[in-house]
Amino acid sequence: MNRHVVVGTAGHVDHGKTALVKALTGVEADRWAEEKRRGITIDLGFAKLDLGDNLTASVVDVPGHEDFIKNMVAGATGMDLVLLVVAADEGVMPQTHEHLAILEFLSVNSGIVAITKCDLVDEEWLELVEDDVRTKLAASSIEWSDNILRVSTQTGQGIGDLRAALAEVANSASTRTEDDLFRLPIDRAFSIAGAGTVVTGTTWTGTVNLGDEVRILPGDGGARVRGIEVHDESRKSALPGRRTALALTGLSRTDVERGHTVVAGKSWRSTTAVDVTVTLLQEARPLTQRSRIRFHLGTAEVMARLTPADPEVLPGANNAPVRLRLEAPVVCRWGDHGVLRSYSPVTTIGGCVVVDPFPPVKPRRPENLHSKENADPESRLAAFVEAAADRGLSVDDMTVRMGFTPLHAASLLGQLTDIVRAGDRLFSPTAVTSARTATLRALEEYHKENPLEFGLPRELARQAVVNEALADAVQAKLADERLIAIEGKVVRLNSFSAAIAEDQTELAETLKEELVSAGFEGRTLAELAQIAPENKAKELVEFLVREGTTVRVGKNRYYDQKELAKLVSEVLGEVERLGQVTPADLRERTGLSRKYLIPLLEWMDGQSLTVRLGDARGRGSAVADA
Repeated sequence: MNRHVVVGTAGHVDHGKTALVKALTGVEADRWAEEKRRGITIDLGFAKLDLGDNLTASVVDVPGHEDFIKNMVAGATGMDLVLLVVAADEGVMPQTHEHLAILEFLSVNSGIVAITKCDLVDEEWLELVEDDVRTKLAASSIEWSDNILRVSTQTGQGIGDLRAALAEVANSASTRTEDDLFRLPIDRAFSIAGAGTVVTGTTWTGTVNLGDEVRILPGDGGARVRGIEVHDESRKSALPGRRTALALTGLSRTDVERGHTVVAGKSWRSTTAVDVTVTLLQEARPLTQRSRIRFHLGTAEVMARLTPADPEVLPGANNAPVRLRLEAPVVCRWGDHGVLRSYSPVTTIGGCVVVDPFPPVKPRRPENLHSKENADPESRLAAFVEAAADRGLSVDDMTVRMGFTPLHAASLLGQLTDIVRAGDRLFSPTAVTSARTATLRALEEYHKENPLEFGLPRELARQAVVNEALADAVQAKLADERLIAIEGKVVRLNSFSAAIAEDQTELAETLKEELVSAGFEGRTLAELAQIAPENKAKELVEFLVREGTTVRVGKNRYYDQKELAKLVSEVLGEVERLGQVTPADLRERTGLSRKYLIPLLEWMDGQSLTVRLGDARGRGSAVADA
């Protein structure tokens, strides 16, 4: 199995990082004439390192000068292990400290220390430098190799040992999964005749293939992958952890720059507000509400304002929840590590971890979703779903917003217990309980106000719950528990039965008798209102319709069900006898005028008992199928 890691350099300016990369790889990482003229690294350099036994590394050479720290941060993000370079003739220097802090904030896990220019000092001085380095690294969160390597690019001393040490540490580094959403932060963009727009960077996550459709964020630019190179070799795919160049079609060079990100998958989107947990260096100046800072994430650097959840905690803070309001959009994901630098003077002041790349507008203060209790996937999912309350959380949010790979997200969805999935959203037990309570309360109130109604229309019942899919899921669950009954388009409490009040029973019977006596003519509501007040007449006769003893024909004429059945039988008898009938034919048979026949025939058309044939009626499909 081929393994691949990203190795990055770090260290003070002129401590020999670039020379060491050349000694290891044979590649001159300084590309620009200005770099060669000044003898310092200004921008990122890259090289491929073969470590043997199917193990290769992408080496990222970063600048050490304090003026180019932002370029160093862009290269340090995504490292699997760091090669910390300390010159023997100078020892630990200011940028050594700053680079080390940045690496810790970016959660680089493993590292090796190389002391360069060993040919320039004696053994006693070397031992002092080594002791100083060990003291400085004792409190570091990075797991450093026990051996500090002594090397010289001039004499070749220790280069073989350093390569072997890199191979040993790289073999124990965790591998990046290929089954993830593709993301490549761009550090260079240029045009090549015949190839179009080319972007380069280190593939952070996922895989992209020739012909795949990708997007460039921020922005709305789409492109197709026309060509892929990994360390100047053409490939069909770009895998995570590789130094990658993509030739993109459908994209103008002016649409892309360093700080943009190439992504695949609909879940990615840019954001201008990010909830993070912040850790500040002890020597950093205190930050307060609305402090303006520089936020570095991936290859992007944007200005931001802080909104701390607790202003009293932030000075000298450790894991303090903060909302960053960005002056330009970035692309980030749960768990991403960023670096914070002061606006002026420009120095590193702290780091942060993204806990919500798409925080809601309210609450304005970030939820502490990155607490230790929420470190495991199940707790993290539960915390996000609980924070979403009755709005629910989109299933699509599980990959970018919560940081799960697609396979992991699918696995978690298959194991849901307390969390309820309704449509494409996830709801917490609290939200489900609230929806149940709201649904039952809405039914109870409706029955109380409408005792003659057989049930509440389901559309109205859904309005008691914020999310329609959750409303349907809750209704189905309540029906399974026999607390409610769903009958067609209405829903009711199982304990409820529509009934006429005792003081209205006599009036209802009078209305029934009136409809029976009306025979084939039926009665309009206005006619029934002569027997009872119009509002009572309508309420009672509509109840009789739902009960089935009365039928409404058209908008405003009511029939006794048995009388209407006789009338329909008469009409169908004439249709059978004559083949088709006109209102004039039926008038002779029934004695009814067009005033009654036309609404009746239109109703029968709607029931498929008859079918219109010009001015006549023929047998409908409901009769033909009987």
